[in-house]
Amino acid sequence: MFKDLIIIGAGPIGLACAIEAKKANLDYLIIEKGVLVNSLYNFPANMTFFSTSILLEIGEVPFISHNDKPTRRESLEYYRRVFNSWQLKANFYERVLSNTPISGGYELQTNKGTYQTKSIVIATGFYDTVRKMNIAGEELAKVKHFYDDPHPYIGQKVLVVGAANSACDAALELYHKGAEVTMSVRKSEINSRVKYWIKPNIDNRIKEGSITAYFDTTVQEITETTVVLNTPKGTKEIDNDFVLAMTGYEPDFSFLETIGIALEGEHLRPVHDPETLETNLPKVYVVGVINAGKQTSKLFIENTRIHADMFIGHLIGQLGEEELLAAAGHFRK
Repeated sequence: MFKDLIIIGAGPIGLACAIEAKKANLDYLIIEKGVLVNSLYNFPANMTFFSTSILLEIGEVPFISHNDKPTRRESLEYYRRVFNSWQLKANFYERVLSNTPISGGYELQTNKGTYQTKSIVIATGFYDTVRKMNIAGEELAKVKHFYDDPHPYIGQKVLVVGAANSACDAALELYHKGAEVTMSVRKSEINSRVKYWIKPNIDNRIKEGSITAYFDTTVQEITETTVVLNTPKGTKEIDNDFVLAMTGYEPDFSFLETIGIALEGEHLRPVHDPETLETNLPKVYVVGVINAGKQTSKLFIENTRIHADMFIGHLIGQLGEEELLAAAGHFRK
């Protein structure tokens, strides 16, 4: 039996889409490869959002936090409350493997089953797809692309690769908790877009020598006990226990192509109507930060919450038109 809608991804925007689908009395299901708000779950344990709690609200559920900017823990609690308040339907730990157009819609194959649906919304975000350095040794267990908690790194020599918000935040916390921190920065200075309350702190720690930074530098190789850096003064090998490769994240483009979504331009933006968010596939929509392709700093939870409203009106119109045609004997299921 066909579902009206399958939503791929249980992040904040996926949940917002499910809420709109429920309001419209659609037969929907969320399919999520990980846990509820999987990307937020993978944020650093002590992270504080850059956005205020009110800008992260969905589904008319108030987001109350102790301070203006909520923590990771508070956000997980909030989205659990949204999920339970709306009694949303979701399958977790289920990964979509393929999508096949069929008469009347699409057939999705997952690692746990097969689903037929009239429409699809893709809300997969980008945070859990890392940008690899593609160097020797990157596969070693000591190399982490997600920063979790400072405790494992106390008394350790840690190389932080990158100079954006996540890298600077990690470097500062590690330093304050007792790690010996070195940074490898591709450009000549810390990223100018680093948040205003972080940048002076990291600049001062580098200036005073508390954190060693190599600018205009890339990582050439990682070994079990060292890292080799390409610096302006030549290669330099330094002792090392862990590497935090905070090199950024991007949408899973191969997954989008598996679904059948066309990508365009140097930033590989999913082809879609900016008004309805419908892609090159009829009644298949893309919502959330994936719409920016590689330009992941352009879209956030707060400025994509409206995507749920944008797509649902168009979808209801499409489904209603089909029902009318079917009733008239002109639509073949």
